[in-house]
Amino acid sequence: MNARPALRQNDYSPVAVPQLGAWSPDLSVSVVIPAHGGQGLELTLAALAAQTYPDYLMEVLVVDDGSDPPIRLPELRPVNTRVVRVRDGWGISNAVNTGVKAADGEIIQRLDADMVACREHIEAMARWHHATDYLVSIGMKKFVDTPPVTPRQVFSARRLDEVFDLAEALPSSTEATIAKTDGLRKSRNPYHVCTGPTFALPREIFHAVGGLDPNVVRGEDTEFSYRLAMYGVVFVPEMEAQAVHLGLPSQHRDRERAVRAVEPYLVHRIPLRRDLRKDRGRRWLVPYVEIVLDVAGAAEPAVRRAVAAALDGKLQDVVVTLVGPWSRLDDERRVTLSDPDFELRLMRDLFAHDERVRLIDEAAPTPAPSPFRYRGPVDVPLHRATLERMIESVQKDLAGVLVVDLADGRSARLERTSALGRALLLSDEGADLDDVIGTTHGVRHEPPDRYWPAPPAPEPVTIPSQVTAAEPPEKTLLRRLKSALRPG
Repeated sequence: MNARPALRQNDYSPVAVPQLGAWSPDLSVSVVIPAHGGQGLELTLAALAAQTYPDYLMEVLVVDDGSDPPIRLPELRPVNTRVVRVRDGWGISNAVNTGVKAADGEIIQRLDADMVACREHIEAMARWHHATDYLVSIGMKKFVDTPPVTPRQVFSARRLDEVFDLAEALPSSTEATIAKTDGLRKSRNPYHVCTGPTFALPREIFHAVGGLDPNVVRGEDTEFSYRLAMYGVVFVPEMEAQAVHLGLPSQHRDRERAVRAVEPYLVHRIPLRRDLRKDRGRRWLVPYVEIVLDVAGAAEPAVRRAVAAALDGKLQDVVVTLVGPWSRLDDERRVTLSDPDFELRLMRDLFAHDERVRLIDEAAPTPAPSPFRYRGPVDVPLHRATLERMIESVQKDLAGVLVVDLADGRSARLERTSALGRALLLSDEGADLDDVIGTTHGVRHEPPDRYWPAPPAPEPVTIPSQVTAAEPPEKTLLRRLKSALRPG
């Protein structure tokens, strides 16, 4: 495998992959197929039995997610095929996780049980992972009505159009997005098109991001792909990895209901979906920005001002993390007022029950799954517009870090989580991550004026032109009495 290249944004152009049929793979692949009922599975397995990828490097795990009767493997199937039965839980996410735990392959290929892949599908997807190990390859699919075709016909066909009417097939909407964004190279959020029916990634990365979330019943593939993006991966659409999906997608049966069903899962877990987070005053499972303040040695009044400013900004979708030596505080007997940890203990007790404030000893390498992190001095409280303007700035060119150079020589910074994740993947321990981010996403320095605008100058007091000088109180009172007694 080649060294990891420092790819810019989602531009995988520098990665060279071999032509299909003109190379010798050496990485093992585990094809994980979640299945409930097994309808269409015999065609899926027949297509996998005809793959150009070597048999000795490929295993197929059919994950039986509570089928009744239990799934039995058909005669026509790949050599290394086995059934893995789900013992606890249910649903696609749980089934995929179960299959991956049982998998031996270095590459995980996710495939639906009603997908029929072309002969080169696994080879085309896997070749990217032989080039470098932080890519996610995405296969293509078209939706077709299931024709009266046998597994043997699928196995024998050289091309999909020999057994399926591709002229009448419904293309996936993701293909249009891929075309409009130069094959995702210019996509702002390429994870959007990484949907469940077919994608492949290194097994280590699958486990590093925690696998699929079994609590997500709809949109589990999108939520998983979002976490992959925060980890720093590059998404590659593989146009040679064609497949057909047997039957129309559920959205075509009841689009409104399908959209409504997925919204609760995505709104809480994908903060970049700003279109979904429009309910005022709400709190979400994953915040948009983590505000990290190092409070070691800080005075409690300064920390209180900093937290209040952070939570009172125009951007409310935040969480505040206070980094300090909290673990050294114990509950042993002490003299409260002479406690050497008086300030630290006071801060802990002030914020311990605020759900928007977290107390930790050391900041995590990245704020994942939150997409942004702010770090700045405790004694420079955020202006109400600071975060909103910083995010607006970095979103214009998708910069990885925005550094605001403060007047006293210190700095405040907004970090993009996906850029931090990429830098950690590419760097040795102790390396300057900003150097790598400068290559992969860009680091910008700006003055503080726009982010900490000066307070408006007080309006001048205007003296009416007819009044030339202040009058003594007794004369002013006499004039008012005369005016009141004057005949109307």
